Amino acid sequence: MSLSGRQLVVGLSGGVSCYKVPNLVRLLYKDGASVQVIMTAAATKFITPLTLESVSQQPVAVKMFPEDEYVATRHIDYSDWAELIIIAPATANFMGKIATGISDDLLTTVVTAHRNPILIAPAMNPGMWENPVTQKNYNYLKELGHKFVDPVEGEMACDHEGVGRMAEPEEIFEAIKAQLSSLKVKKKSLSGKKVLITAGPTREKIDAVRFISNYSSGKMGYALAQAAIELGAETTLISGPSSLAPPSGAKFIPIESTEQLYQAVTKEFANTDCLIMAAAPSDFKPENEASEKIKRNSNGLKLLLQPTVDILKSLSNGKRKSQLVIGFALETSDAIANATKKLNEKNLDAIVVNKVSTTTGFNTDSNQVTFIARNNQPEQWKLMSKLETSRKILEKVSSMI
Repeated sequence: MSLSGRQLVVGLSGGVSCYKVPNLVRLLYKDGASVQVIMTAAATKFITPLTLESVSQQPVAVKMFPEDEYVATRHIDYSDWAELIIIAPATANFMGKIATGISDDLLTTVVTAHRNPILIAPAMNPGMWENPVTQKNYNYLKELGHKFVDPVEGEMACDHEGVGRMAEPEEIFEAIKAQLSSLKVKKKSLSGKKVLITAGPTREKIDAVRFISNYSSGKMGYALAQAAIELGAETTLISGPSSLAPPSGAKFIPIESTEQLYQAVTKEFANTDCLIMAAAPSDFKPENEASEKIKRNSNGLKLLLQPTVDILKSLSNGKRKSQLVIGFALETSDAIANATKKLNEKNLDAIVVNKVSTTTGFNTDSNQVTFIARNNQPEQWKLMSKLETSRKILEKVSSMI
C-alpha cells in the first residue's frame, strides 16, 4: 500500500525516544505522505524542530499561540486536515492528558478535536509503564478505539531494563499503513485536475560566473505544490534554483533562466487546468552575455539590459475558457492598485498580492496576502504560514474550477 497523498500528523511528546522520530517521518515522506509534525515544548528539549522540518519538508508547529502568525483556528485546521494522527513517543503524562480530555497545548488540543482514532506509540521507564494509573489510561484509550504500537522490552536510557522502549520506526510505519488501510479515503476536490505551478527565481547570465537574480527562495511555490497534491491534483512544479526538496508526488522540472521557464511552462500549459505563476522571473536580462569571466578594471562596468519575455501575458491571452491562470504580485507600495492593474492587463483569473516585509515575501516562512479574483472585491487574509496560505489559495482554485 502506497501512502501517496495521505495526510498525517506526527506528534511528539517529551521523551528520549524523540531521536527515533526523524527516521519515521522520513519513511512516511519517501512513501509519498504529507506529514505535519507537531511537538510539545518538552519534545523540543530532546530534538530540534529544525531536524524534523528537514525530513518532513514542512514547518514544525510547537506553540499554541506563536507571535506573528495566524492561529485563531489552527488547531481545528490541523485536526480536520489529518487522516491519521500518530503520537510517537507518547509519554505517561501525555497519555494521561488525552485520556482525561486535558487540552493545554497545541498537540493535546489537536488530538482532542480529532474525530478518528489515533495511533499511539508509548515510550517510558518500565516502572512508569507498569504503574496502575498508566495501565488504566492505556486500557481506557483502547476502549475509546485508539490504536497502539506497544512498547518493547530492552535497556533504557536510565539504565533500567524492562518493557518501555518505543517500537522501532519501521514497526510504527507498518502500523500506520495498516491503520490507514481501514480508513476510507476522502474524495479530494482537485482529483482529476492538472495544476501547473512555478516557483523560485531565475538567473540571467552576465558572464561565465555572474548573473542577475533576486531573493526568491521558492518557498511559496513549493508550498502551493504541496497543497495541490493534498487536494488530489496531478501536480507539476517548475522551479528555478532553490535549496528546497520538491514535494513527494509532484512532477518536477528544474530551470535556470526566464527563457527556460517560458519554454517549460509553454510546453506543459496546453494540458493544464490551472497555472499558478508563483515564480519570480527576472524582468530584464543582459543584452550580451560574455563567454568568459569579465575582468575587474578601474573604469567600472556598464550593463545594457533588455526585457525578458512576459510569460503570464503570453500564456493567459491564449488560454482556453476552462483554464485558470493565477498570478502573484510582490509590491513595495500601492499593492492593491498595482496588482489589480496587472490582473487586468495580463488577463488573469485571479492574483495573489503581498508586500515585502520581515514576515512576508522573499525567503520567509509566513505570508500575509490579498487574494483578488476577477470582478470580485479584494480579500485580505491574515498572516499565516506559507503552507496554510497555499491551502487556502488551492481551496479558492477548487471552487473556481
